[in-house]
Amino acid sequence: MLSGPESAKANARKLRKTMSLPEVLLWQALRKRPDGAKFRRQHPAGAYVLDFYCDELRLAVEVDGEAHGRGDRPARDDVRDAWLGTQGVTVMRVPAAEVLRDMDAVIGGIVARVRALR
Repeated sequence: MLSGPESAKANARKLRKTMSLPEVLLWQALRKRPDGAKFRRQHPAGAYVLDFYCDELRLAVEVDGEAHGRGDRPARDDVRDAWLGTQGVTVMRVPAAEVLRDMDAVIGGIVARVRALR
């Protein structure tokens, strides 16, 4: 299983307690194992913490709030996604606004990706 150093594990534990509303809502849906996929929340991966991670499929689902489009954040996300790619992890980015607006469509997209990876 993909893991990280103790500092990432400690950060993951902290982040589980302070999840954003879109993350909480998506977790409520993902914990029901859509299409049989088991996801973990706030999972450490190297120096990073993934919002949601399915180890069986090596699929990370990241909920991106508006800050992900500002400053150096897009470049940092690109570096992170590239590193995850070297680890065999597929990253699926979901806008937080979309989670709030149309959860069924978000889950449908995740299920489609799950099926494509099987």
